[in-house]
Amino acid sequence: MTVSAEAKLALVEELQRCSDALTAAQSAAEWLLAHSTAERAIFAAPDHARGNLIGIAGAGVTLRQIKRLAVPLDDAGNLLVSALTNGSTVSFHSARDARVALLGDSPFTSVKVGGGAGDDLALGLMLISPATDLSPAHVKWVADVLGRCLQRVGAPTSSFGHDDPRLRRENALLFNIINAATDPILFTNMEGQLIIANTRAEMLFTAPDDVSEGRRRAVQLNNMFFSAALSRTALGEGEAGRRELLLVDPTEGSDLLFELLSTVVSDPREGTGVVSILRNITDLRMATRQIDENYVRLRAAEAEVRAERDRLNLLIDSVADPIIVTDQEGEISLMNNPAERLFTVVPGSGEDAQRIVRANDAHFTSFVSGLLSTGWETTRRGEIALIDPNTGKLVPVEALAAKMLSEVGELTAIVTILHDRTEAIERNQLYEQLKLASEELEGKVREATAELANQNELLRRQALELEQASAAKSQFLANVSHELRTPLNAILGYAAMTLQGVSGELTASQRRNLSRIDANARHLLTLINEILDITRIEAGRMPIQIVAFNLTELVREVTTELEPIIAKSGLQVVCKLPSDLPTLRTDRQKVKQILVNLLSNALKFTQKGSITIKAQMMTRHTVAVSVIDTGIGIPKGDQIKIFEDFRQVDSTPRRAYGGTGLGLSICRRLTTMLRGSLKVESRLGHGSRFTLTLPTTLKK
Repeated sequence: MTVSAEAKLALVEELQRCSDALTAAQSAAEWLLAHSTAERAIFAAPDHARGNLIGIAGAGVTLRQIKRLAVPLDDAGNLLVSALTNGSTVSFHSARDARVALLGDSPFTSVKVGGGAGDDLALGLMLISPATDLSPAHVKWVADVLGRCLQRVGAPTSSFGHDDPRLRRENALLFNIINAATDPILFTNMEGQLIIANTRAEMLFTAPDDVSEGRRRAVQLNNMFFSAALSRTALGEGEAGRRELLLVDPTEGSDLLFELLSTVVSDPREGTGVVSILRNITDLRMATRQIDENYVRLRAAEAEVRAERDRLNLLIDSVADPIIVTDQEGEISLMNNPAERLFTVVPGSGEDAQRIVRANDAHFTSFVSGLLSTGWETTRRGEIALIDPNTGKLVPVEALAAKMLSEVGELTAIVTILHDRTEAIERNQLYEQLKLASEELEGKVREATAELANQNELLRRQALELEQASAAKSQFLANVSHELRTPLNAILGYAAMTLQGVSGELTASQRRNLSRIDANARHLLTLINEILDITRIEAGRMPIQIVAFNLTELVREVTTELEPIIAKSGLQVVCKLPSDLPTLRTDRQKVKQILVNLLSNALKFTQKGSITIKAQMMTRHTVAVSVIDTGIGIPKGDQIKIFEDFRQVDSTPRRAYGGTGLGLSICRRLTTMLRGSLKVESRLGHGSRFTLTLPTTLKK
């Protein structure tokens, strides 16, 4: 590190103003710490009267630490003693090398002050830790300037006052007094550097190099908090201030709360500083907080008791049953509103009401006296016949009385609850009536149950007969359809052969007639196939063949197959099929059958416009195919009916469009088998949209 000429000049001027060795050594030590990386510096001088090398002044250390430096001058093996005469600068790898523990284990440098460069005994040593980054020439310059100043002001020991026994005793007594105090006591300069500290303060604000990292960090935090507390006070006014300061216990790591009292003092030699006394108020604060919490809990408990008392009063008054509290003599001391109606006289009441109240009181007193006369009973239950003074009606009540005993077992009161049994008596009477009615009803239920069982048996037999009839119908239809398909196939075959000219050339009239035969035979075959499909689906014998296929190719195959009908209709069929449609794994033939039926219906019921086949992915595992036409449309009320067997929108004999009404019914059943759905959206006169939704993969 480079030191400016201005800084050196400031040190020279400061030393020239010093009038004693202690101030000069202190100023030089502080200058070294301010202009280098050194953290601690101690100036030691020989005390020939006591034969020791002792600490005189320092920076970055406490006065107590300075006082602890004492090395016998006759210890020839001590390296510090040797440094007084040998050389000018000596480097030590550890304080243990010099057998001193003031500077911890850090390396330090010993610089000879005064005495020349030979073997002359020096005026003292400047111990610097850790080794400073100043060049040896700069360090030697500081030592020379300090040496010349010490030669001018006198020997360090005489200036420090070690030769005065009375002063030494006073200093020792002073340190014993402040060290005996349990409160930390500190003296800091205006820069916040620690000058004097008692033992308790050193535990909080100083840490040797050989302690743990956690304790070192705790000490750093304490110094930071302490400096911050002092900086918030107007120290220049010299007034005392009290404030709270939160520190950390370096040993246990717990929080400590102190009351800080700081006072600014001035000393001709040390200058202006701050004396601080810390009073540990951790336990006091905890006790205060506990008192506050207890007070809050007490207030809450009192409020809860008041609220509980109010609730109890409200509860007693809200109870429908009369509640009466009597003392040890049987006199009534407390009653709720229902009890007052039975045992008090309303002002202005007649003689009859007063007589009824006196009678009620006599009956009640007799009941309570029975409990008081038995010393061993604590409760009593019985019935009392009372009269309502307002209506004059008999009020049969059930009385339950209980003794209230003190902690020592003495009787304090008797609490009696009167329960009106009028409703109970009425309920008992009603119960008997209901019991008779219930027995009569049970007899009627048994008769109805027997009749219902007969009806159920009859329905079961009819259902069985219907199932058998349906099975017979299905079998009959299958047999008839099978028997019809054989001659129909023969008719179709011979008609085709004849049309192809196998039997010779045909006239135009013959060809026209044979074409009609072929068309009608094919229509009849389609009807028979639809009947067979319905029969097999109802019987559960329709097989499913799952194969992988491309939906786009299947749609093109359907349009190609229906190309003659499309051409005859003159309609435009548009296919909107995305290129990224996935491969389907389902029954290809059934999907084709559904699409053929939907497209055939669209061609049949569309006179003009166009037909659009559109496919799209609905979800990751669902695909939808829509057939959209611009045909006649379907009324909203018929959109459910078209999926029923043998049903069409127009079912009259003179309907304009042919068909059996089985196509959409079969499509809906096939879609259900494929785990899909078939829906229609249509408006009359605006066309229809049939949407087939299927899973991309059919699982058996």
